[in-house]
Amino acid sequence: MAPRNSEETVSIAGRVLRVSNLSKVLYPETGTTKGEVLDYYARVAPALVPLAARRPATRKRWVNGVGTQEKPGKVFFRKDLEDSAPDWIPRGTIKHKDHENIYPLVDDAAVLTWLGQLAALEIHVPQWRFDREMAPANPDRMVLDLDPGPGVDLAQCAVVALLCREVLSGMGLEAYAVTSGSKGIHLYAGLDGTHTSDQISQVARELARHLQQDHPELVVAEMKKSLREGKVFIDWSQNNAAKTTICPYSLRGRTRPMVAAPRTWAEIGEPGLRQLDFHEVLERVEAGLDPISTLGRAVPPTSDRLETYRSKRDAASTPEPIPEPAASARASGGEVGFVIQEHHARALHWDFRLEHDGVLVSWAVPKGPPLQSGVSRLAVMTEDHPLDYGEFEGTIPAGQYGAGTVEIWDSGSCRIEKWNEGAEVIAELRGRPDGGLGGVARRYALIHAPRMGNEKNWLLQLMKEQPRENGTGHDADAGRGTTRHAEKSPSAAKSSSQSPERAKQDLPRAMLATAGKPGELDEDEAWAYEMKWDGYRTVAGVADRQATLHSRNGNDLTAQYPELQELADRAPEGAVLDGEIVALDSNGRPDFGLLQTRSEAGKKNGGGAKAPMAEVHLMLFDALRLPAMDGKRGKAGDRPGTVEDLMSQPYVERRRRLAEQVAEGKHIHVPPVHDGTLEEAMESSAELGLEGVVAKQASSTYRPGKRSKSWVKFKNELHQEVVVIGWRQGNGARSDTLGSLLLAVNEDGALHYAGRVGTGFSADELRRIRSELEPHRRNTPAAKDVPGIDRADAIWVSPKLVGEVRYTERTRDKRLRHPVWRGWRMDKEPAAVRWEA
Repeated sequence: MAPRNSEETVSIAGRVLRVSNLSKVLYPETGTTKGEVLDYYARVAPALVPLAARRPATRKRWVNGVGTQEKPGKVFFRKDLEDSAPDWIPRGTIKHKDHENIYPLVDDAAVLTWLGQLAALEIHVPQWRFDREMAPANPDRMVLDLDPGPGVDLAQCAVVALLCREVLSGMGLEAYAVTSGSKGIHLYAGLDGTHTSDQISQVARELARHLQQDHPELVVAEMKKSLREGKVFIDWSQNNAAKTTICPYSLRGRTRPMVAAPRTWAEIGEPGLRQLDFHEVLERVEAGLDPISTLGRAVPPTSDRLETYRSKRDAASTPEPIPEPAASARASGGEVGFVIQEHHARALHWDFRLEHDGVLVSWAVPKGPPLQSGVSRLAVMTEDHPLDYGEFEGTIPAGQYGAGTVEIWDSGSCRIEKWNEGAEVIAELRGRPDGGLGGVARRYALIHAPRMGNEKNWLLQLMKEQPRENGTGHDADAGRGTTRHAEKSPSAAKSSSQSPERAKQDLPRAMLATAGKPGELDEDEAWAYEMKWDGYRTVAGVADRQATLHSRNGNDLTAQYPELQELADRAPEGAVLDGEIVALDSNGRPDFGLLQTRSEAGKKNGGGAKAPMAEVHLMLFDALRLPAMDGKRGKAGDRPGTVEDLMSQPYVERRRRLAEQVAEGKHIHVPPVHDGTLEEAMESSAELGLEGVVAKQASSTYRPGKRSKSWVKFKNELHQEVVVIGWRQGNGARSDTLGSLLLAVNEDGALHYAGRVGTGFSADELRRIRSELEPHRRNTPAAKDVPGIDRADAIWVSPKLVGEVRYTERTRDKRLRHPVWRGWRMDKEPAAVRWEA
């Protein structure tokens, strides 16, 4: 939605920008305003930025709009960075023999917003990035521009795109398709960066010539325009280091706001293929459809690992060590060390720092390092610190970053057993005899846990297997209760809603619905219709004013969703309730992908740490137990009375009690039952962008852990739970992750192959999935009917993890057609995965 005011201040990606003339029409044919352009670039930034980052951006500006077909608007082609550019705009320099050009780098959403303010509608980038030293690197992708000649339509371009894909696949390269937003199709393939632009241009030229020889009636590879009539020109020249191509997800300066839109290969092969406008692209991105995401490789890091540390501190105002940039990369040398500092800042926490790659890699641990095995502590990754910080103790002045007193809690030597960047660290620490670790060696594991709500979140655990002292093992709990940590730890000092020793409740398993089709419901029965929420099913209980959340398979989800502790203030003591945990997108619609990544998408959109789409909500739709107080219905905040088991009561009575006794909150909701017919409920569900409808027999009792025909689910699109049994190696941009996942479904008491899924993943997801699968490797497939073509380069895993895909149809041999990955289903057991009806 376009901003209403003509001028305002916006905050995005940590920057404050002044935007103006928001009601100015830039696309007269559609009435699309500058405000809508800014809104589009802010919302599409998570998908666009990874594809443009660290690449010099050439812009095409339409200051007075694109005009009409009869009277086109004036366009300004811009290479050099505008003189009015703010200092924070990242930039890169390309040096020529007699001059140099300074370009902006589209490295975050704030840069996109600034470009939109300038009416820079089109963003063009080369196929290479700047390297660590900000010098032009070798290309990391190849591009082919399929340009239709006179008399050629997009369908013919699609045929050529499929031919190109076949050739690229034979070269071991994965191809990605983009309808250009103009006339044709762009094809991309990821590269490993070992070849020059000239070499890649030559390869692309030979590919085009090869296809021209094989399909002379369809393809032309020559530059002469006179040869293009009735054919598709494969323009290979854009691989030249000096040339650029419209960036995927960029707007186009056409008469309508079309977009260079990444497409699935299923779409390319379908009849009726057309270009997409910005409304359609936003719907796709916000629905989690980003077919080119894996091409957005991680941006090369800068050579200065302490750049962030230095930017947060003023050397004249803090006693902390602040080395010069030249000193940032000094080697560790000799024994690796660690330090744990007790930091009395705004909130007491312990800074856990391990020496690695010449810096102290750091985490903030709010409740301190665990001194007992089996306990996990939240550890939030912070910026790298200089090695000299390992000796720092003192007071950081008020008003400075991290203001407060810092004391060394323990320090000493560190032996790194495993360092899987961004995924897992295992280290053995040997501290001081009088240190907080109790004077004994301790093995810790740090495990990346972005699903806990933030990409920076990790879990710190004291491992069960501990080092041996003098040939004998020692108790992992040795020293517990005798150190400064035990005396000062917030968890030891008081009981809170975050305490791992929270009250236990006997929570029943959730009742399950059967899949159905309209027309199958018993018309002699009374039915109620509830919206089907796209999230994690949970049974929630309140005891001792704390909420406990269990997934469908009984896993404890409480620690993952701290904001849902609000339930303890909204439901009465002793309540046991059934519901669904969901994450909402910017339109207030459930988004299963956001539920898995939590605040990551919000941060990329520049919304700050508490962006709305980062929050989770609990949608409650049934009551299993509720208290009665002195003959009256208990309400939130009441003292506990006799708790009634409601599971034998009819659904309508349980639903009435739920509405009476549970109050709405910021994160806690009791959505109303739909009061129309099933058809009307389905229509409302589709209009709201929800997953579907669950029909519940009004007289039905609650059967915990059972799948009952008195609850019937109807979905608006086809989803299928799947067991992951392996993966295939990726190529190009996916060479260090995976190409596709191999799937299976239980049937007749055994796992049967269901196909493979290779789309729907973000680059971060691919890395995490590969890391999650690695520990489960095995030598043979868990399903015996995997065809030979999918066995060739397969890596098999034990069938322990469940995911979910959406798909178009099921083939006769029970393979999923056009599956798209939706995410892990940690709330489901592999043995329970069956074909949906």
